[in-house]
Amino acid sequence: MIVKFHIFVYVLCLSLLLHVINVASKGPPALALDCGSSSNIGSDSDGRAWDPDAKYLSPGDKSVTADAEIQDPSLPSQVPYMTARIFPSEATYQFPLHNSTSRTLLRLHFYPSSYPNFNLSNSYFSVLAGGITLLNNFSASLAAEALSQAYFIKEYYLAPSESPTLKLTFKPSDAQPQAFAFVNGIEVISSPNLFDQDPILAGSAGTGDDFESATTVPIGTTSMETMFRLNVGGQYIPPTNDSDGLMRSWYDDSLYIYGAGRGVALTANTTVAYKGLPSYMAPLDVYESYRSMGAFVDVNKISNLTWIFQVDPNFMYLARFHWCDSEMTKPNQRVFDILINNKTATSEVDLYAWTHSTATPTVRDYVVQVNNKSGDPQLWVTLHPTDETKAEFSDVLLNGLEIFKLSDNAKSNLAGPNPTISDMMKSYQEALLAPKSFESADKSSGFTVLITGAAGGAAAFGVAAAVFLVAYNRKKRVHGVDAGSSWLPISWSSNSTTAKTSISGRSQGGTAISSDAACNCRYFTLTEIKNATKNFDDSNVIGVGGFGKVYKGVIDKETKVAVKRSNPSSEQGVHEFQTEIEMLSRLRHRHLVSLIGFCEDNGEMILVYDYMGHGTLREHLYKGNKITLSWKQRLEICIGAARGLHYLHTGAKYTIIHRDVKTTNILLDEKWVAKVSDFGLSKTGPNMNKGHVSTVVKGSFGYLDPEYFRRQQLTEKSDVYSFGVVLFEVLCGRPALNPNLPKEQVSLADWAQRCAKNKTIEEIIDPQLKEKITPECLRKFVDTAEKCLSDHGVERPSMGDVLWNLEFALQLQENPDGGRNTAAATGSVDLDSVEQGIDHNSLMAMHRSTLSLGDDNTDNAFSQIVDPKGR
Repeated sequence: MIVKFHIFVYVLCLSLLLHVINVASKGPPALALDCGSSSNIGSDSDGRAWDPDAKYLSPGDKSVTADAEIQDPSLPSQVPYMTARIFPSEATYQFPLHNSTSRTLLRLHFYPSSYPNFNLSNSYFSVLAGGITLLNNFSASLAAEALSQAYFIKEYYLAPSESPTLKLTFKPSDAQPQAFAFVNGIEVISSPNLFDQDPILAGSAGTGDDFESATTVPIGTTSMETMFRLNVGGQYIPPTNDSDGLMRSWYDDSLYIYGAGRGVALTANTTVAYKGLPSYMAPLDVYESYRSMGAFVDVNKISNLTWIFQVDPNFMYLARFHWCDSEMTKPNQRVFDILINNKTATSEVDLYAWTHSTATPTVRDYVVQVNNKSGDPQLWVTLHPTDETKAEFSDVLLNGLEIFKLSDNAKSNLAGPNPTISDMMKSYQEALLAPKSFESADKSSGFTVLITGAAGGAAAFGVAAAVFLVAYNRKKRVHGVDAGSSWLPISWSSNSTTAKTSISGRSQGGTAISSDAACNCRYFTLTEIKNATKNFDDSNVIGVGGFGKVYKGVIDKETKVAVKRSNPSSEQGVHEFQTEIEMLSRLRHRHLVSLIGFCEDNGEMILVYDYMGHGTLREHLYKGNKITLSWKQRLEICIGAARGLHYLHTGAKYTIIHRDVKTTNILLDEKWVAKVSDFGLSKTGPNMNKGHVSTVVKGSFGYLDPEYFRRQQLTEKSDVYSFGVVLFEVLCGRPALNPNLPKEQVSLADWAQRCAKNKTIEEIIDPQLKEKITPECLRKFVDTAEKCLSDHGVERPSMGDVLWNLEFALQLQENPDGGRNTAAATGSVDLDSVEQGIDHNSLMAMHRSTLSLGDDNTDNAFSQIVDPKGR
């Protein structure tokens, strides 16, 4: 009995000891602070808990709290971005540090929106942490403008400190009148030992794995800022999928590749495990995907695989390479050199010789000094097959890449200059202001690829990303793209940041709209608009978008209208404002939203539309599901939207391409009639004999035609692709992009096509529609959506074909037995037989009854509605 008791005590003590060791190894819980929040705790869209920040401020703090007036659609969640802590004077946070030997991972979240009683243009400030200057004379507003991002995150790894607390100080600039500092969110995490070895100085390394002769740079007391973090050859990895709960984001690398030599993106064909590498280095997803040069040996021998990054001058940068070769099974099969800014970081890299096994992750760090000699500081990372070793394959490999800026220890500084708008963006804005007719607008399309982001989150984007750099690097290698010091990918926008210009011509120097547009629109005074909206009362706000707020209003005592007002503190949208007036003033159709008039008075840009009582299609699918739409309702809405788009493509004088088809731009009136809206990005095609319009790329992530993105040649089939995404949104009841899902499911277009191909589409249908769609209707609907998403535009149906097939699908839903007689014996359904039972004359009548073509030629509007079968 005594022996058993001693064994019990021993086991109990051992268990307690193991528990203590386990808890200690995980470190203290991370701090996530929702700055300015008055609630006890809040959660973001990932379910992470964020605490209030007040208790960490030093005594005597004079800061104030504020709520953002506008919620940008790209925000991933309200927490922590919709509240802010504002500092009119210097203030300091004090955070407890539980481990003096580890680095502290610090993230600062900024959302430079409109806050009551504060002008963001006055916000210049410095941030110091543990004696290191992180930001100096920093303007979050300028940074967001240059990056064209509504919000951004600055991430730092602070050197170990002997102090038990981390002091984080926000200090308004002394040089700026009425300056103040602000922050929306703060994360403080005890970092694992990510930097356990001193990196090698580029230009001093030997060959292969011979590191003894190389010069290393001690970084034990160096703080650093994360500049870029890439999943090379793979997709975006959201913070929730990062390893060890570090909540890092890993972005697609293709946006930074220089030139046409993009190599090939591949996935490991074998199971990858860490095999001794700490799991916190990177998630396994990084090591399971990679980029190599491909199979063309002769081309590879004279080529490189190169990535280019815009960085701050006069700092040292650490480049961390993540490798995992899942193909090579012996040494000297794939051997390559690494150069950073034309300095050899190391030569004769043979990953199998390094690890002595296949599919084994490994990490190497190298540093390089970046000076400001060229005036446009860049960091080039180049991989080239080694010539001397006569390796079996002329190829290179990379799985992941991280770029960190190292602090200047002599000055204890990490702060760079405020990012500025690039020369190409300035040229684009100047082009927008240049006098030009409506028909010839945007002929200066050779600048670059510019994306206007839409709702769906910066990460999605993340998914979302620095498209600007792609075409810029490929088309002409000139200087001028300045990414500043943000580590987030850059997502350039087409919005003008120039001063507001009179559109109507009523103010001197204005850019006049055409006389036709002026005659077809009603001009409202600002007083009339204020009376209609009760002086822009927030209780009348029915929507918020990138242009500004949308208000419900009443004009002429009883007519309900929607009033879209440009954000008064923003200087964006002049071109889109003009395009919307020009486009909608000449279009009248049952399934296009009607523009009643506009107001351009006292610096305001306001558009007045018919009031759409049921809002956007999106909000009835998955954004709160105000009202559950039946399958028949959804089909009728899709048919209505298709009719509107079909009219744009074929019914007007010139082909009109909408360029931003998505569920938020399909509005529903009181009778649930669908109307296509938001023509700010639309293009006319007066010379469609070429089959396309060459133009800068604009659109919304998740809906953007990949062929249009690649070739910068816009056709009406780009709208067809976007509409295909809308069809799957309607069927599946989920967003076009959802970065919180597994990577293969992030893009609805990709995921739905894969499920359709694997005949598992019923598994992803909106649960509210399960068993309510007839098999014949579902088959026709999915087939139509799939064809819309074809990679090449010539393989996609016309919008007329899409419309025809949707109407046919509706009849299959309402009358599934219409053509089953011929298939009764076999128990199968022949859709061709069913189609022959449809009254095509009635379909033709429906088309004609919904078109309002005016004096335009209607002959080609129905040129493709001649086949008595669906497309």
